[in-house]
Amino acid sequence: MFPYPYQKDQLITPTKALFMGMLCAVWLLTGLIGHDPWKPDEAYSFGLVYHILQSGDWLVPTLAGDVFLEKPPLFYWTAAIFAKLCATFLPLHDGARLASGFYMTLTLLFTGAAGRELFGKSAGWAAAIILIGSLGLLVRAHLLVTDLALITGCAMMIYGYALSTRRNLLAGLILGTGVGIGFMSKGFIEPVFFVFISAALLFFPAWRTRPFYITLGIALLSALPWLTIWPTLLYLRSPQLFAEWAWQLNIGRWVTHARGGDYSETFYYLTLLPWFAWPAFPLAVWAIWEARKKLAQAIEFQLLLVTFGVMLVALSLAPKINDLSALPMLLPLTLLATTALFTLRRGAANALDWFSIMTFALLAILLWWGWTGLLVDSPAYITQQLKNYRPGFQPILQANQFWIAVFVTVLWMVLVWRVGRSIRRSVVNWAAGATLLWILAVTLWMPWLDSSKSYRVMVASMKKTLPANYNCVSGGQIGEAQRAMLQYFGDITVREQPRPECDLVLVQGTGTTPHSEDPKLWNTIWEGGRPGDKGEHYWLYQRVGK
Repeated sequence: MFPYPYQKDQLITPTKALFMGMLCAVWLLTGLIGHDPWKPDEAYSFGLVYHILQSGDWLVPTLAGDVFLEKPPLFYWTAAIFAKLCATFLPLHDGARLASGFYMTLTLLFTGAAGRELFGKSAGWAAAIILIGSLGLLVRAHLLVTDLALITGCAMMIYGYALSTRRNLLAGLILGTGVGIGFMSKGFIEPVFFVFISAALLFFPAWRTRPFYITLGIALLSALPWLTIWPTLLYLRSPQLFAEWAWQLNIGRWVTHARGGDYSETFYYLTLLPWFAWPAFPLAVWAIWEARKKLAQAIEFQLLLVTFGVMLVALSLAPKINDLSALPMLLPLTLLATTALFTLRRGAANALDWFSIMTFALLAILLWWGWTGLLVDSPAYITQQLKNYRPGFQPILQANQFWIAVFVTVLWMVLVWRVGRSIRRSVVNWAAGATLLWILAVTLWMPWLDSSKSYRVMVASMKKTLPANYNCVSGGQIGEAQRAMLQYFGDITVREQPRPECDLVLVQGTGTTPHSEDPKLWNTIWEGGRPGDKGEHYWLYQRVGK
């Protein structure tokens, strides 16, 4: 493997390892509980988990009474298990969200293991610290979204490739299991990664070896149960549902997109990643530049560059492009960035260090200032804007959360002052600063954030106006997230397709665009939405004469 210039101060002592382990643990655990499912992705994800808990049907993902087969159910199974195990002391949605912490823990472990395997012992902790500092992962890692299981599968896949040069049997088992977890979480995207990464690596002579072929064979065998058992059971339950999942929502969607899809956002990830993957992105660019003359011999760079390239191309050509889909690309960028810590000039490292300290200090001050202004009802412009954004929100001083925020802020200042000088200091301070902001958001700002992203109050208001007896509620334009939360908070099942037998109709629009049904046929019995949300407004109608 390519030799890297380790320095004496880069060795990880037990004390440093304990500190970084605690930093990762605090980052992982903060924000997993204590708030309602947030729109949009958390809300519909929990709706699928809630169906499992209520019905006991673990085979067919269902949302508010309608089959929802866009993704296989592994993540929803895991979340349902956590929710059931924790039901005695946590709300169902908080218990389910622990699945996100579970998968993120595995992701950090396998990313660190891959860094250690590729670049030596010191790189394992560095990879984990850089990953938790990634801006794009900070909030998303603590949400109930199936993409977290996908990146766990990708982390296992990369580690399996890295390990294949030394222990091909174990590497094949981990690689195949990772591909299977990714498939059972998000569908065909990770098997696509596996096929094209494996094929691309074979263009390099260093990878055309008997151990690597053995690794790939074992990986295929290990992935086979994951790739076949649930689809087979789904087919046995209903060939029509199997066809809908396999063709209409997966393969067929890709084929249709390839034939004439909208490619206007093909370069979206190239504009997203510079900030989404900060600080890994600039460090990875520097690492590639430093190793540019030796890439032909450095199999670890070949692996990571091929992995990133395949992910970027595949995701850029996918039918659905969004921020969550970019999460797998953080892994190869993070691992590339770890090598920069061994070659980065001390001046550049100090510049990144001071940039992180000043950035997070300023943002922490703004969070404290904004929260204090809301609490004391300051006439400041920023306070008035925050109040206008969430009309009716009443801040209260929560003593426990306040003192946690004070303690963490003081602790961060002490750590910034006391952390020893090293190249690694810059990424440690960045990760600590990101963790500080997340803790302040969760402790001081959680009531405000929850009021802006939760449907609890809106659903309670609607439920009060429901007639004592009605057949059903239809709402063809109601999104998955809203239908899931109506089911969870109000036990209100809104049918996806309009049904003539339904005597209630729920319509979604905007606050500035009133909607009205034929007054001769329908009476408005409720109108509302979430406070301050002008993008969503709802009208509930009852058929005349019912």
